[in-house]
Amino acid sequence: MPRRREVPKRPITPDAKYKSKLVSKFINCLMKGGKKSVAESILYDAFGIVERRTKEPPLKVFEKAMGNAKPRIEVKSRRVGGSTYQVPVEVRATRQTALGIRWLISFARKRSEKSMSEKLAAELMDAANQRGTTIKKREDTHKMAEANKAFAHYRW
Repeated sequence: MPRRREVPKRPITPDAKYKSKLVSKFINCLMKGGKKSVAESILYDAFGIVERRTKEPPLKVFEKAMGNAKPRIEVKSRRVGGSTYQVPVEVRATRQTALGIRWLISFARKRSEKSMSEKLAAELMDAANQRGTTIKKREDTHKMAEANKAFAHYRW
């Protein structure tokens, strides 16, 4: 963290096909080794699979999945008087998006389907329908925050 001033956020250019900044951010997080064209083709193939299976616009399914994957509250460790407490705090909007994207991609990679686009499509459809490992992760995060609500007065 800089001491002098706040670092300005870099502007994200929307993706070429859907003109969405969220899709562009997702592509950037999906990318490995600087291969953006590979990440784009994986995501667009996944969108094609989603459209064939659900008969809905893929961007709508994607935004619904992202909305369902975002955590509203999380716990942070806070050291008070020699003991560490898990203090529930609300999650900033940018962090909500980052966590949702990270969880969707990581749990898609762990799935057992053949290609990455099939894995991603299945994870997006599961998240849009309120099931799957991404939603379970969000629910676990919320449960942990709920269980530690007693330590909310240690918030800083």
